[in-house]
Amino acid sequence: MEEIGRINIEYAGISYDRLNEVGLIYPVPDRNHPGTPTLFKDSFPRGRGKFFPLDYVPVREEPDDEFPFILTTGRVLEHWHGGTMTRHSTLDDAYPEARIEINPLDADIHGITDSQTVRVASRRGEVILRASVTEKTTVGVVFIAMHFSEAAVNLLTNDVLDPQAKIPEFKACAVQIFPARDSDLPNPQAVLHRGRY
Repeated sequence: MEEIGRINIEYAGISYDRLNEVGLIYPVPDRNHPGTPTLFKDSFPRGRGKFFPLDYVPVREEPDDEFPFILTTGRVLEHWHGGTMTRHSTLDDAYPEARIEINPLDADIHGITDSQTVRVASRRGEVILRASVTEKTTVGVVFIAMHFSEAAVNLLTNDVLDPQAKIPEFKACAVQIFPARDSDLPNPQAVLHRGRY
């Protein structure tokens, strides 16, 4: 922490002792500073904020009878970025395999149980992984983390461009979930050694 504080003034007043004693919110420019719970309380460094209104544009691929779920993708805490590409990390012990998170009501309707092997299909591809039945997701929405080459979720996603940002719509697409066999699960090491990631 001392080295970080020497390099970045916003951390100069942070020490492990102070963190354990009171907790701090940076910037903390010196040892006597109480921390900064609210940034830009009186002014903004670049002047007033600039806001641009945008019209809501729904996802290009709405769920339907054939693909009734909206898939969203993202990160999980345990694999934010580090160590996940090579599988040479203790983070892999905390979150060892790809999972699709599904709401208990959806799981019940579709006959999916926790840890069951499933095939997730979109109009572009499919992946096989285990299900996690959890209330972290809402009804009709499923989640898959992007970290696992053996369940490369972007094989499913839609690459249509967002009209404003001009980036692919990787965060939402329609999918269906089917039961699969445990023997269908890909071996992570075999996928890595084939050079698919």
